[in-house]
Amino acid sequence: MEHYMIGWGHTPFGKLADRDIESLIVDAAGEALADAGTAAEEIDAVFLGHFNSGMSPQDFCAPLVLQLDERLRFKPATRVENACASGSAALHQGLNYLASGAGHRVLVVGVEKMTDAGAAQVADSLLGASYRKSDLADTELGFAGVFARIAQAYFAAYGEQTDVLARIAAKNHRNGTRNPHAHLQKDIGFDFCNTTSEKNPVVAPPLRRTDCSPVSDGAAAVVLSDASGLTGASRAVGFRSRVQATELMPMERRDLTRLEGAAYAWGNAMEQAGVGLEDLSFAEVHDCFTIAELLIYEAIGLAPRGQGRRAIEEGWVEPDGRLPINPSGGLKAKGHPVGATGVSMHVMAAKQLTGEAGAMQIPGAELAGVFNMGGVAVANYASVLERAR
Repeated sequence: MEHYMIGWGHTPFGKLADRDIESLIVDAAGEALADAGTAAEEIDAVFLGHFNSGMSPQDFCAPLVLQLDERLRFKPATRVENACASGSAALHQGLNYLASGAGHRVLVVGVEKMTDAGAAQVADSLLGASYRKSDLADTELGFAGVFARIAQAYFAAYGEQTDVLARIAAKNHRNGTRNPHAHLQKDIGFDFCNTTSEKNPVVAPPLRRTDCSPVSDGAAAVVLSDASGLTGASRAVGFRSRVQATELMPMERRDLTRLEGAAYAWGNAMEQAGVGLEDLSFAEVHDCFTIAELLIYEAIGLAPRGQGRRAIEEGWVEPDGRLPINPSGGLKAKGHPVGATGVSMHVMAAKQLTGEAGAMQIPGAELAGVFNMGGVAVANYASVLERAR
């Protein structure tokens, strides 16, 4: 390990009507700097993950980080966008900056303000992360319609499994009750998730509302450092490995029952880290829809193809299971402010590895896997993390 997270910050996720994008950025960044014990003048560069795609009139957000402290003035600040993986993309750019030797400390922020836009605007904005030429030719159901097509293909191959998706949703809602930052903090139970009702309608067959992550506002931030930052750090979480892999974008060129880009990124991250799945204490993965989490079980090798349901039905992914998945509540309950998500996942993992996760804590957590994707597993980012001090 050569590069580390030495401090982190995280705003609440949710419908934050009294917050604008600037205040979210400033709060998360300020908390991260204070947590790291790092002064603004020690930061060499800033990278900010922000998808936007028309959801917020305030585009060009990287300079807003300077609103935190004038001592950041004239530091290079760059926005990074890679769909729903914009946060991880910003992290990778920060790590690349350190690896280049250009500096010693980097501030990374991920942010999204979604709830000011109307439902139609949000739906269309998110479709910007899909292949508009063909992926959407037969759906008017937004990105839920895209993942519904995946669920339909998977069910056709391996049997109808709406109850399995409901179990995943219920698990993540339970986990979300223990996360004070989560958008949704209510245990709504399997029966509710497994029943179509006025409060849980079908959004895009077979996906119900409980199968979809909410529209959220929020921000998260980390301070990255090279080895020179370990001396003054109270604790640090290091990157054992990190991998980015880009998949073909048009869905018709891919097997809809598999997330091959996810499998490629994850497998290479594990190989580079020199670990196996059995070595991980937990994982935070990209459950934008419950069908995505189900396919990720198979992509990471937790279950064979077509048998992902065993992971949830046999309790493997519960907090006390063989590989807890999304102890934070995941995108499903924690929320999915798009540009913030990748940074948030790394913050949640860092809290676990340093024993600071409170009610979410996985006892004795030592090694974490993180998987964040943009689009339909088009931009794939995988990390293996461990506590360095």
